[in-house]
Amino acid sequence: QVQLVESGGGLVQAGGSLRLSCAASGSTFSTYAVGWFRQAPGKERELIGATKWSGSSTYYPDSLKGRFIISRDNTKNTVYLQITSLKPEDTAVYYCAADPKLHTLVVHTTDKNMNPEVWGQGTQVTVSS
Repeated sequence: QVQLVESGGGLVQAGGSLRLSCAASGSTFSTYAVGWFRQAPGKERELIGATKWSGSSTYYPDSLKGRFIISRDNTKNTVYLQITSLKPEDTAVYYCAADPKLHTLVVHTTDKNMNPEVWGQGTQVTVSS
């Protein structure tokens, strides 16, 4: 069974950068796509981006392109989310999720019938002004 553990969150000043990690375990993880989401208090969950484990395809919503970069280290079974030029409105709990299909991750926030198979516990990112 695939399990995910996020790390790297914390308190950061506006304008700074942060790299979050999503460490995966499980023998079948190499076949899974991984996505990053965030949820701020009182707001809907938001997709940041998603990538096939092979790295052959990475999707970012147009609204968030530019400051968020997803990468992966296959040797460490870890997917990263690099965030630059942090803003107070980036304050949220950041989650990674995995599913055999990239499409499920991409449409999850718009189609509640499409739920990623595995979620991490989340990591808090707080950006101070």
